[in-house]
Formats: sequence, structure tokens, C-alpha cells
Amino acid sequence: MKLHVLAAAMALLATGPAQAAKAPPKGVELYAMDCGRLTMENADGYADDGAYKGRKATMVVPCYLVRHPKGDLIWDTGVPQAIADMPNHAAPGGVVVTRKLTDQLKELDLTPADIEFLSVSHSHFDHIGNAGLFAGSTWIVDADERAHAFRPAARSSAQQFAAYSALETAKTVLIEGEASYDVFGDKSVTVIQAPGHTPGHAVLLVRLKSGPVLLTGDMWHIADSRPNRRVPRFNSNREQSLKSMDMVEALAKETKARVVLQHVPEDFDSLPKFPQPLR
Repeated sequence: MKLHVLAAAMALLATGPAQAAKAPPKGVELYAMDCGRLTMENADGYADDGAYKGRKATMVVPCYLVRHPKGDLIWDTGVPQAIADMPNHAAPGGVVVTRKLTDQLKELDLTPADIEFLSVSHSHFDHIGNAGLFAGSTWIVDADERAHAFRPAARSSAQQFAAYSALETAKTVLIEGEASYDVFGDKSVTVIQAPGHTPGHAVLLVRLKSGPVLLTGDMWHIADSRPNRRVPRFNSNREQSLKSMDMVEALAKETKARVVLQHVPEDFDSLPKFPQPLR
């Protein structure tokens, strides 16, 4: 009997920490992961009124993990993590990655295979760059954005397309029209359509115990773009962009949400430092 008890105790010690780390949380948790930095000498493209002509800018490239008692969601996946293996952790164009997304997940004893849901604000390279790692997850995506991601012009950029091409056959939940999508069925995590930057751009509303948080994708890239309602030159539709800005502002006011401009370093740095979550 004593040997049996000892063996059971040793087995518990061997497996206990991993099981505890993988155990679902009791409530909703939001983790902010640093998936890269973008530095540019001229941010002119980020405002079609010329406000940023000749202005330098540094942007954070975040990935977010939402943990829920019913599963995990990755929101935005950053630039390709293989950049971290390049000399100086840098790629042409001012892109630097010092920590891989998979390494950060590993700190929580998670792998991409453990993630039930994937959603991205849109299909630009700095948001979908590691999405192929989550082809085993259920992809939640606006129907227009999926079509945009797999259009001929997107396929022609072979290297960028390869980063997410595996999603073409992934289990997919398509969001049609202007509908929102309640990820876990309890209104705690909602994908909300906010087109204009791309045809199916979306934002994410996460209701935490400490209060709602609104992750705004590329609604605004630079802090003063928000109060000045600046629209990047490369947005797919200017009128839609302004309409979506108004919608997001109304939603933030209605829910009293903390608005996170995803590319703004100050907004990212105001969140708990990984691996600590916001609850």
C-alpha cells in the first residue's frame, strides 16, 4: 500500500504542473504578447491628409491570447516568427522579432495545437504572419476578409501567402454581412465587424472581471490618428473606415471599454507584462 501511494504521488508530481498550467481558467483572461516591432523613417502612408509626411514611427506588433473556461482564442498572430532566427532578429523593412509566438505560448505550457479558436483583425502580413501555425484551430473570419485573403493578388505574394495558406482548408466559421460573433456563447468575447481598413476588418471586445477591453486592430495605427480621425492612404474604403471609427467609438462609450490601439507601444505597455494576464 505504501509503495502504491508513493507511486501515485510521484506520478502526480510528474504530471501535476503541466496539467495545472493547461487547466482552463476560472474566468476570462487576456494575455498581451510582443510579436515584433516595426520602425519606419516616413509614416506618410498612415494618414491621407499628409499629417505624417516625413515623420518617424515605431509600432508594436502584438498577438493576444484570450483564455476562457471553454477554450482559448488567439487574436492576431504578428509577423512571421522566423524573423527571430535572422541576423539581428531583423528583416528588411524595419521589422524586428525578438521573441517567438510559440515560445511565449510555451511559457503557459501551450502549443498551437492546444488553441481552439483563431481570429485576426484582418489579413495584412503583420496580423496573419503566423496564422498557419493554427490551421488546426477553428478560424473565425468575416466572409469578405476570407475572400480578400485568398484573392489572386494575395496569392501572388508567395512568401506572405505561405504564412497562412493552410487556413484555406481549416475548419472555418464565416461571419456574414454586418453580424458580430459571440465566440463562447456568453457575450464575454465578441468579434465585431469594422470594415474599411480592409473589406472584412474586425475588432474584438473582451469582457473581463476588471472591465471590458476593446482590441481595435488597425482602426488607428498612431495615437493621434484616433482624435483626428485619420485614415491611412492604403485603406480599402475611406467612407467605411470613418463609419467604422464612429461605430467603435460608440461601442466604447456604451460599454465603457478600455480602448487598445494595437500598434501603439504605450497602449501595449499599459497592459500586464507577459506572462501576467489581465483579468
